[in-house]
This record gives sequence, C-alpha cells and structure tokens, in this order.
Amino acid sequence: MTDTPVEQMTFEQAMKELEAVVGQLERGDVALDQSIALYERGAALKKRCEDELKRAEEKVAAITLDANGQPTGTTPVEGL
Repeated sequence: MTDTPVEQMTFEQAMKELEAVVGQLERGDVALDQSIALYERGAALKKRCEDELKRAEEKVAAITLDANGQPTGTTPVEGL
C-alpha cells in the first residue's frame, strides 16, 4: 500500500494498488484492524477507478465524427 492520496492517483496506479489490496485480503494473513483499513482503502480505490472510467467515457462520448469517421471537434462535457 502506498501513501499516495487516492484522489491524486491515476487510474493505473489505483487499479494496481486495488489489486494488491484484494490480494492481501484474500490471503487473510493480516490482523483484523489492518483488514478493516485495507478494506476502506480498497473501497476508496474502487471509487477512484470508477470515477476515472466515467470521466474517460464522457470524453470519448463527446467526440463527434464526420461522414468519413474523422473527428470534427468535441462537444464540451460539463465539469471537464
């Protein structure tokens, strides 16, 4: 587990750490209080990944294509 605040992580960083957290929890070799902390961190990492995916999907959806399939510009997406 890193000390990087979840809200500052890229999607890739959050996903990698989430996989590590899940691995630790699945092994079951951590104390109860550490398991709770890992679960909380995992929940925050999962939300970060979901938020970043949603943001990326919104950007992709905002791209418009012409008849030849070429990007013609973007439509602004609120908050981006």
